[in-house]
Amino acid sequence: MVNLRQPNSNDATQTFNRSKSVVPMSGICTRCVDGCRGNCEIFKSSFRGREVLYPGPFGEITAGADKNYPVDYSHLNIQGYAVGAVGLPECIEVDPDTARFPNVDTTTEYGWGKKVKMRVPIFTGALGSTDIARKNWEHFAAGAAIAGITLVCGENVCGVDPDLKLDNNGLIAQSPEMDRRINLYKQFTDGYGEMLVQMNVEDTRLGVAEYISSKHNMDTIELKWGQGAKCIGGEIKVRSLERAIQLKKRGYIVTPDPEKSSVQGAFKLGAIREFERHSRLGFVDKESFLEEVDRLRSLGFKRITLKTGAYSMVETAMALRYGADAKIDLLTYDGAPGGTGMSPWPMMEEWGTPTFYLQSLVYEFAEKLNANGMRVPDLAIGGGFSSEDGIYKALAMGSPHFKAVCMGRALMIPGMVGKNIGVWLSEENLPKTVSEFGHRPEEIFIHYEELAECYGEDMKNIPLGALGIYSYVEKIKVGLQQLMAGSRRFNLSTVSRKDLMALTEEAEKVSGIAYVMNAYRDVAEEILMD
Repeated sequence: MVNLRQPNSNDATQTFNRSKSVVPMSGICTRCVDGCRGNCEIFKSSFRGREVLYPGPFGEITAGADKNYPVDYSHLNIQGYAVGAVGLPECIEVDPDTARFPNVDTTTEYGWGKKVKMRVPIFTGALGSTDIARKNWEHFAAGAAIAGITLVCGENVCGVDPDLKLDNNGLIAQSPEMDRRINLYKQFTDGYGEMLVQMNVEDTRLGVAEYISSKHNMDTIELKWGQGAKCIGGEIKVRSLERAIQLKKRGYIVTPDPEKSSVQGAFKLGAIREFERHSRLGFVDKESFLEEVDRLRSLGFKRITLKTGAYSMVETAMALRYGADAKIDLLTYDGAPGGTGMSPWPMMEEWGTPTFYLQSLVYEFAEKLNANGMRVPDLAIGGGFSSEDGIYKALAMGSPHFKAVCMGRALMIPGMVGKNIGVWLSEENLPKTVSEFGHRPEEIFIHYEELAECYGEDMKNIPLGALGIYSYVEKIKVGLQQLMAGSRRFNLSTVSRKDLMALTEEAEKVSGIAYVMNAYRDVAEEILMD
């Protein structure tokens, strides 16, 4: 049996075992020595306590769980065919001169009424109140906009805004940080994709929906049920006592309590160096959910979407059925493992339904609703995707219900890489991995001239992190075109479950995808016996 993960040490928590031999279940060294100088999780927890629950250093990393599940998307392969081609425009004659991979259409769309079209079937995970999202927003926003994909502004952005101003009713009167984020995106968008704002319990209480509807005329808002990487709501860390007190007074859960004298004393001594700000747990019922969707529509939102996490089969069914009844425009399921670095590490590793299993369940439930005559909301899946083959497999396995894949860290990393290339250029300190391609942005970024031709004088306003995201999305697009052409599928709507094979019988059992030794067997044997 494969060891799914080794507890008690991980680079995310900056811990490690002294011994090469450890107990598989506990992760404790086989020979634990009195006098050991560290640094396993038990050792570090002995003096730093709850800090060891979180990946670090905070604000400088993204972290994703590394548990190896029994079945995942690597247990599927993509079918290839030597005849035919479907999905090309009807006006085009299908032959080797037209059935070329650059002619594959990778666009997708979602929505119940007025749809949103994206150039590539991916969109960002929720980039909310974390330092990583705040510090890199200009790169993320411009990158998503010029790539033509949807950008999700996550929860708590207004609530943690240092310059937030509330009216006499405790509702948002001014949030410069939210204004900045929306305006940066609008500066570059060209009609593909959209920016949508996510809303949790705290956001609802503060009146985020009212604020972005009245001031910014946003078209879409997203409700959120918990997290993909954790089930207790969003968290960030703060390193200022004054900031921690401010957030507590705004209604957030802050641990340890910054208003306690003992905590303040420990902070002044340096024993406590940071505080965690938590959101409240949400409570969901059908009636209140439908009422909230109606309320948001009455505020003028054209589209309502829902993001939910890796909850039990019950909540999975609730989200699908409630979403169908409410006629929401997009429902995104976020499977385990996941995270961008703010989740408690044990929760990221051990909580929730893994993505492969979760999508298999959702597909099964969607088919049941469809068979009963109900229109299933457009669906998306997130939870560990980073490449075009995974995107193909997810869309094919979920066909025809799944329209896109939500990508967290995979779409953040290119923004940070591009940003850092700019820093290294200014410092004349390019690493060899970059300098081998040149010493100017025009030489380093393969799509620079293409974008310069498109944007002209505005090119100087596009941050290099945005070029990083654009380059990565273009790689995804071309890779997807090649895989789809190999399956003779020239439009995403033609990709189906039959275009996959399960490599193990366990994968077949979970997903319902035909086992490799049985897929198309009836057709093959008919040819043999003809």
